[in-house]
Amino acid sequence: MIGAVDIGGTKIAVGVVDDTARVIARSDSPTASERGFPEGLARIIAMLRKTAARAGAQLDGIGIGSTGPVDPFTGVFGSVDLLPGWQGGAIVAGLADAFQVPVAMENDADAAGLAEAVWGAGRGKRRFLYVTVGTGIGVAIVLDGALYRGVDGAHPEIGHQVIDASGPRCYCGANGCWETLAAGPALLAETKARMGDITMIALCNLAETGDSIALSIMDREGYYLGLGLANLVSTFCPDMIALGGGVMESGHLFLDRARQVVRRCCTMVPFEKTVIARAELGANAALVGAAEVWHHRFGSARRANAI
Repeated sequence: MIGAVDIGGTKIAVGVVDDTARVIARSDSPTASERGFPEGLARIIAMLRKTAARAGAQLDGIGIGSTGPVDPFTGVFGSVDLLPGWQGGAIVAGLADAFQVPVAMENDADAAGLAEAVWGAGRGKRRFLYVTVGTGIGVAIVLDGALYRGVDGAHPEIGHQVIDASGPRCYCGANGCWETLAAGPALLAETKARMGDITMIALCNLAETGDSIALSIMDREGYYLGLGLANLVSTFCPDMIALGGGVMESGHLFLDRARQVVRRCCTMVPFEKTVIARAELGANAALVGAAEVWHHRFGSARRANAI
């Protein structure tokens, strides 16, 4: 039984996940990062204890998936825009001390990518990429069952590849990053500029009924999503790219357009052999991913060789 912790800018979820990726019990809380890291750590400890008790579980370990940047080896938060005041917080050490079990942490995209690689869309794929499209864009790279890390253990920030240098300014310092053009806020901004203050549900409903402006907005989303995916296909030539995150809930309205862009741009590689599909784990991906972080770091040989 693994305690799973998913930390986002607005919500913290904890759960108990068994060896078959079943979420036995879970609880949620607003992140409330403004209260500071010590309060957040204490709340996570209390949530884990209550959730484990409700599940009747003795935890063997704890896995964490968190919005980043995080250091997966020291278990310390970097300068995370969505968690002001948490920089330098040693969450791995704090949880290990409280529960006396091994604890592992990864970026949340990497966590969800591991879950999809072992239990979801990427199962059996040697070269697998997971792309989450939500408030930002994150990419996990899983090659031959192992999570790819950059120099110094860094998570590659592929959401910040420049797609259009004349595009919007990004908080990272560049212009026209992939996430400034295709993530949720970009889709919302385009919708507001062209249709006023309507919800994403209303936008999708209009697109499904054939509204020309709504369809044009979805076409734009597919175009910019496709450009980033085309770069991944040309760079990695993967067996599969699985797409998750909140924006992909409306993926049926723009994913074909994204695939069309990939076909047009990736003529120098066998793009037709890369499957581009929706992720499969849905709402459970974050907690299953957090548990999979632990298995990837400390788990059995069976789990390490499951892909």
